[in-house]
Amino acid sequence: MPYFDSASSAPLHPVARQALQAALDEGWADPARLYREGRRARLLLDAAREAAADAVGCRPDELVFTSSGTRAIHTGLAGAMAGRRRTGRHLVVSAVEHSSVLHTAAGFDTTEVPVERTGAVSPGDFGAALRTDTAVAALQSANHEVGTVQPVAEVAGACRAAGVPLLVDAAQSLPWGRVEGDWSLLTGSAHKWGGPAGVGLLVVRKGVRFATQDPADERESGRAPGFENIPAIVAAAASLRAVRDEADADSARLRALVDRIRARVPELVPDAEVVGDPVRRLPHLVTFSCLYADGEAVLHELDRAGFSVSSGSSCTSSTLTPSHVLRAMGVLTEGNVRVSLPLGTAEADVDRFLEVLPGVVAGVRRRLGAPVSPGPTGSAADADALTDADTGPGSGDGAGTLIVDALGKRCPIPVIELAKVIGDVPVGGTVTVLSDDEAARLDIPAWCEMREQEYSGEHPVEGGTAYVVRRMR
Repeated sequence: MPYFDSASSAPLHPVARQALQAALDEGWADPARLYREGRRARLLLDAAREAAADAVGCRPDELVFTSSGTRAIHTGLAGAMAGRRRTGRHLVVSAVEHSSVLHTAAGFDTTEVPVERTGAVSPGDFGAALRTDTAVAALQSANHEVGTVQPVAEVAGACRAAGVPLLVDAAQSLPWGRVEGDWSLLTGSAHKWGGPAGVGLLVVRKGVRFATQDPADERESGRAPGFENIPAIVAAAASLRAVRDEADADSARLRALVDRIRARVPELVPDAEVVGDPVRRLPHLVTFSCLYADGEAVLHELDRAGFSVSSGSSCTSSTLTPSHVLRAMGVLTEGNVRVSLPLGTAEADVDRFLEVLPGVVAGVRRRLGAPVSPGPTGSAADADALTDADTGPGSGDGAGTLIVDALGKRCPIPVIELAKVIGDVPVGGTVTVLSDDEAARLDIPAWCEMREQEYSGEHPVEGGTAYVVRRMR
């Protein structure tokens, strides 16, 4: 069964398994003790730190191990903010940072820098957001949902010029190489590169003001309290080195497989949008969204077909709110699928995924009563069927205006109902969709762009929001 969700958690690397088993026998003692078993444990811990530091590109005494990547981010941001409290409490982040960054940022005066439709920040915009009271800035090296690689080196230069330390969340990119640029702090998570869960790393460069906010502890330079999990740390460091060696050889092959998915999905699945930067991206990750499809249903059907993938659709979230990453990018959230290929993925598995996907999406759309989209070679008459479909639950006044009441209905139903009735108004007429679904705020404008209709804005109504669409063709 192909596992295509390595961006969430990579399978345990064989080297990590071997190192973990060996370290369980040799690294169980307290590394702070002077007797033989303690010294042996200390040697293992120091060797792991040196190996991880070499992979990251820092000094061993700048790197500490934490209980997770999330913990590393919380510790890093809180410690850096406290170390520069005399400067101010202003924090600058991108709008597509991991939730662990945004949750920590919620306790400070925070500026979120918007991103382009590709998911990347503009270095100029990021630099313009820095203020005299900015204590810290944070930017991921690559996005966890769409794979876009951020211009870290340029942003780090702007931060350095302003005298602001930059924390880089490198969880997704560390398996593929070092993070370039003059950054100040860096975090990572072992389960992203095939190490065991429960190990993160935090790098604080020499000269960065840092005041630990955790309880006082003599371990890990006082920055990560608690007894070190030496066997897991040893396995994490060993797997990072092994994965990095394999990535050098396998990244080009994985990039070619992802390029195939990026090219073939829009050809095989009508009304599908591939998101993220097509060039500046991680080699193993691709995300696309399918109009008129429920993301959760698509994931379940792909799972039944033997493929493990992820999604940023609001349909798959208990909060029913769209992914903050997709929201910031302004792209379609319906039927969202993230494919992240682990090292060694077979070409045949990708081919079979592309064979299965069109039928899965078509089946989900049929069950939802979505309008029939033309295939990739459809005629102009077929395309017109998208706007001349049977009338849905709308009511018009005969003067080129139609109202669709989709209150209480969730993604992707509001957009489906819009597509069904848009042909019932003349060109130049409008359809107003009433919806209380948060995803509609993103998906209706995205539908308009995909179907070449005009999004005329929104306004509040009792129980929800009215979205106005003008028929242009």
